[in-house]
Amino acid sequence: MRKAEGIILKGVGGNYVVDCGGTVYPECKASGRLRLGERVPVCGDRVEVEIDPRDDSGYIVTLLERRNGLIRPAIANIDRLFILAGEAPPKTDPYLIDKLTVLAAWESIEPVIVLSKCDLDRGDGLFETYTASGFQVLRVSAVTGEGLDALEALLSGKVSAFTGNSGIGKSSVLNRLDGRFSLAVGDISHKIGRGKNTTRHTELLRLKCGGLVADTPGFSSFDIAQMTYIPKEQLAGLFPEIDAIHGGCRFSNCAHVREPGCAFLEKLRAQPALKSRHESYVKLYDELGQINVWELEKR
Repeated sequence: MRKAEGIILKGVGGNYVVDCGGTVYPECKASGRLRLGERVPVCGDRVEVEIDPRDDSGYIVTLLERRNGLIRPAIANIDRLFILAGEAPPKTDPYLIDKLTVLAAWESIEPVIVLSKCDLDRGDGLFETYTASGFQVLRVSAVTGEGLDALEALLSGKVSAFTGNSGIGKSSVLNRLDGRFSLAVGDISHKIGRGKNTTRHTELLRLKCGGLVADTPGFSSFDIAQMTYIPKEQLAGLFPEIDAIHGGCRFSNCAHVREPGCAFLEKLRAQPALKSRHESYVKLYDELGQINVWELEKR
């Protein structure tokens, strides 16, 4: 048996695909201690494996320390989270985008907003909102190729994940980025106006540009409290446009909800494009305020 260090590309049914410096071992098992522990191996985890030279099967013996991690999608050690969204069907709820940016910021992951299907709808409303909020925003089209060069540059040399609502075009964009991929692409349900989920598990794919990127299962909503605990007092620091006015309010303990003398509410009057962001902030602030820490500890 020989030891090697690598990264988990995929895990399905207790079997893991591990890339050790360019050599991929498709059949690796985790030790019982890891499978039953508090921290189960996921896509993106750095691991130590013991390789059997007789058949190149592997055995994960050590789970190395994570820099960060997400539960949905289940992935670890991410540099950038590309949040695919759009105003073409299936239209993205801005609240979904905002919760994903908060989760990314909380885990020290750089969020990038990618407006997909821009050949059908330019997504001007979302573009104005998120550029005004300080995010990097790209317009891309898997049909025309618009924006794919800029997207590839951001993916190069990084470990990234695509996320967003079902049917928004994650797999289509990846297929267009790298012709070696043949990821399944779903249709839009005209009855409910939502995408049909074709990606069933999270898998890291190696791009020609040198980066690793995960296509993840889509979803239309999630409860942020199921992912992690964020104290409501720290929420403002996860909204860059609110964090930018830190210390400018009349009261030092301003919650930026409806308090008199709030610098962000003043900013909002001058930049109405931020209205939906503030609505998301208030909604999430109220939701986080209803969470009891002791209930989380019982889970």
